[in-house]
Amino acid sequence: MSNKINELTVTSADGTTIGYYQVGRGPGLVISHGGMGSAYGHIQLAQALADTCTVYLPDRRGRGMSGPYRPGHGIQQDVADLEAVIAETGARYLFGLSVGGTIALQAALTMPDVIDKLAVYDPGAFAAPTAWLARFERELAAGRTAAALVTALKGAQMGPAFIRAMPRWLLTWGSEQGMRREERNGSGRYVPMRTLAPTLLQDVGALIEMEERLEDFRAMRAEVLLLGGSRSVPYQKASLAALERVLPRVRRVEFAGLGHGAPWNADRGGRPERLVQELRRFFAP
Repeated sequence: MSNKINELTVTSADGTTIGYYQVGRGPGLVISHGGMGSAYGHIQLAQALADTCTVYLPDRRGRGMSGPYRPGHGIQQDVADLEAVIAETGARYLFGLSVGGTIALQAALTMPDVIDKLAVYDPGAFAAPTAWLARFERELAAGRTAAALVTALKGAQMGPAFIRAMPRWLLTWGSEQGMRREERNGSGRYVPMRTLAPTLLQDVGALIEMEERLEDFRAMRAEVLLLGGSRSVPYQKASLAALERVLPRVRRVEFAGLGHGAPWNADRGGRPERLVQELRRFFAP
């Protein structure tokens, strides 16, 4: 086993550079990270799986090691970026969280002869609330990034319920202080919140694109493991239930006491160690 982290790049179909981490040894597994995050947010999960798989963690475009979004970006560009990493590495396994799971689902459907196994945690497609997006976009355009993040937090029902119940002004103040703290102290290998905020426009756009595509997944040839937490919000559970009804080769597991952020690193509120046994079993050769 090797826990050495390598940083590599590949060029996507439209010429955009996609950077990714590599850790471990064994069959290739690509992790597609969730919204308001980047590849490094799953490094603890990758290291825990390093004795089972060679894990590849690409930064989705618009953040970190990868190039910017281009005009007209849609989910097919996200899929093309994953395809580039998969073609470069020879990986046949995929794992995705939240919108990263939605992208992974579409990628596996697009590459039926390449992807053998796919695990997704709370993919959020087909049932995600998106009415808040217009307000988010207005606030972002006005330079009110902290207010926009609060709109996303409340609209997408992210984070603990007690935090979402706090007054908007208090959450906005806290978000602004958090961003300023990152700017003073740095964020290490994590992409700063102020940089991540605009990427939500494309992420929610991907979910909107997928709203009417549920029936397409009856044609999925890959074996699929659906994961979620007992504390995940209702629309995420509804998405998993919808997928469970249509996917032909599927198993679903719910983790007691976990919420939407479980796959993230522990210092980002995750519990990646809780997922490892199930993922090792699923991705065993």
